[in-house]
Amino acid sequence: MKVKDEAFFKTVRDFLETYLIKQKNYSPNTQRAYKFAISQLLDFFKEEKGLAYSQVGFQELNYGNICDYLRWLEHSRKCSAKTVNQRLMALRSFAKYASIVDPAKIYFQVELSNVPRKKEPVRTVEHLNENVLENLFLQPDTGKKNGRRDRFFMLLTYDIAARCQEVLDLKVGDVYVNSAEPYAILTGKGNKRRSVPISRKIAEHFGEYLKQFHPVETRNDNDWLFYTVIHGVRHRMSPDAVATFMKKYGDLCRNVCPETPKKINPHLLRHSRAMFLYRKGMPLVLLAEFLGHSDVNTTRVYAWADTEMKRKAISKISDEADLDTEPIWENDESIIKRLYGLA
Repeated sequence: MKVKDEAFFKTVRDFLETYLIKQKNYSPNTQRAYKFAISQLLDFFKEEKGLAYSQVGFQELNYGNICDYLRWLEHSRKCSAKTVNQRLMALRSFAKYASIVDPAKIYFQVELSNVPRKKEPVRTVEHLNENVLENLFLQPDTGKKNGRRDRFFMLLTYDIAARCQEVLDLKVGDVYVNSAEPYAILTGKGNKRRSVPISRKIAEHFGEYLKQFHPVETRNDNDWLFYTVIHGVRHRMSPDAVATFMKKYGDLCRNVCPETPKKINPHLLRHSRAMFLYRKGMPLVLLAEFLGHSDVNTTRVYAWADTEMKRKAISKISDEADLDTEPIWENDESIIKRLYGLA
């Protein structure tokens, strides 16, 4: 089959296989997202422009076509503004790489940089209040082994405000509780590693968890912290397994606490912890480090969403409430140093 622009497809392959993974050290998840964006662009040219894959090349990456592609995503594929913007960012990244490999391709990078992003609605961060959290953590049957595992998973996820996959990727040796300040090493998006502090209470739970699930006589630092056993073999616990037990505990919690949201998932624990820390006065820059956000603007969603803090601020001005609360990291510079990788 004759290809119109072989350089285009060679650049696509090198971008996905070499640049993203070997040079930028991005995660396989990021690679899959970028690959899907480019594949979907080819589908657009085939369905809307009548071009076979072999007829697509750099010349088609112009302002008009990319704008049409984004409109197609929005109207034909019913993609949200956030998804549309993610696809655009992936294509911009590809065009940037193409211009690095061949300076003559800078024109295409300029074309894509001029394509406007879709305006995204201000996101509402759903989180759990203290009453719901307390009841949720009581739902696992700690008389059973899996119940003890599930409860510790939820407690740890909340304490370190981690993404579900970050917790599932933890190995026994990634958690340090014997130091003066307990902490865990998380691997986030783009394989970026960060150190997060663990509370003393959770450190105690961790010790009990190890005794039951990783006995000292068989303990290995490279074992998955959370695992399932299939045919006698340990496997890293899957996100689906987490989703299943969290749904179950959410349903049980709703029976004793009607204000429990209909959908309970690990990310709600992360949001809840982040909101708690923000309300206690943690600066957004520090909170961004804690959450593993590369851009502090991503973290600002907690400030936009927190109507409770706005209400209290107004009450304070009116002398209706006393909000003098000492931040949890006050006089404890070790936490700040650890978040920034200095300890």
